[in-house]
Amino acid sequence: MAATAALVAVALPDRAGAGESDRSTAAGSSRQDAVAPDGTVEAAPEEGSEGVGSDPLTDAETARAQKIALDSNGLRSRARDVEGDRGPERLSTNLAENEPGATGDDAARRAEIVYYDYKKDAVVAKTVNLKTGKVESTNTAQNVQPPPSEEELTEAARLLIADEHGKGLRDDYDKATGKKLEGPSDLDLSGFVFRKETLDSVPADLQDCGKHRCIQVVAKVKNGPWIDTRAFIVDLSDRHVGRVR
Repeated sequence: MAATAALVAVALPDRAGAGESDRSTAAGSSRQDAVAPDGTVEAAPEEGSEGVGSDPLTDAETARAQKIALDSNGLRSRARDVEGDRGPERLSTNLAENEPGATGDDAARRAEIVYYDYKKDAVVAKTVNLKTGKVESTNTAQNVQPPPSEEELTEAARLLIADEHGKGLRDDYDKATGKKLEGPSDLDLSGFVFRKETLDSVPADLQDCGKHRCIQVVAKVKNGPWIDTRAFIVDLSDRHVGRVR
């Protein structure tokens, strides 16, 4: 577009007289004078400890809600995260929606925290009332697979890199960078939950996906090309890497 505009400007015939030229120059000067001065960047207002209404959860509310949820019913000590450490894997923390027109205690701000417990292969969702500081509901479900957390993607990439199925990934990274792939931090990662029902046939070693937490990793060299890893499925529940094609 810039090149086209420049060409058009050069090709226009010069029909203006001296007076018109002066007026054009004056108009251009006027337009330049009318340009606003450079803006200034102001610091964001300090975040309060509590939000209002449907405002997103503040950092303080998020931390408080997560502590309350973990301390309820022994979840912190009973569950295990993606690396096998004590405590469940947190997937998300969001402001829970109240019923339309709710007032009083019914309109209190609530946080919904979703975890994955690798010990039981179960999703645990807890709703915390931020006004009372109590867990109002706990829902546990198996065979449910929400989107993965960053920690899960990192662990899935780590397992893939170390596995024999990761040889192509390691070789492609070496070709692209001239360096050895040391770990997940060398890559830009994204990915999604593997759903076996999308395929006509699934290898025997991936039949538990759906009940197990299975992730497809999408890998990219930082500031470089994508590396196709879509054929490899990482079962985070039993820490196994399989291939679908």
